[in-house]
Amino acid sequence: MAVDMDEFWVFGYGSLMWNPGFRFEEKLTARAFGYRRSLCVRSWVHRGTETRPGLVLGLDYGGSCLGTAFRVAPAQKAEVIDYLRERELVTHVYRERIMPVQLSNGRRVLAVTYVVDRCHVQYAGALSAEEAAAVVAVATGKSGPNREYVLNTLEHLREMGIRDHWLEEVVARLTAGEAASVRA
Repeated sequence: MAVDMDEFWVFGYGSLMWNPGFRFEEKLTARAFGYRRSLCVRSWVHRGTETRPGLVLGLDYGGSCLGTAFRVAPAQKAEVIDYLRERELVTHVYRERIMPVQLSNGRRVLAVTYVVDRCHVQYAGALSAEEAAAVVAVATGKSGPNREYVLNTLEHLREMGIRDHWLEEVVARLTAGEAASVRA
């Protein structure tokens, strides 16, 4: 199947899906192949600090990821790229990539997205749900508690009809841990 390269698309897999922060002309569910959504980025700014990092989502190698693709008007391309770079490249833990995604209507297009840099010091790697929940439970950054980020992410994914079993397990362990600490 041919890839449409004449349009400008952005692929979001986390908060970008429900809070893009830029104008777009079209929004469709899309799938990126060869990458999966993962809480694999140690957040030193928004959901943690360098001394007590939180965890935020990254696109990591393996599997596939269901997310959202936004078609941006050609006249807005430069402005949107500038905005995304300011938002996503704060500590350069992500690498900007243009990759093919399959839209829900069957079309394949190229989209800008941000993939985790596995060589970056903030890359957390593959954590168990229990390890991730323990980090998330205690981290807070300039955008608020890490717990809120994870719960909000899962809520929005559910509203969009997207299942993420690993993230669901993280939340189950997070809430079970909170219930146990209340009982103690």
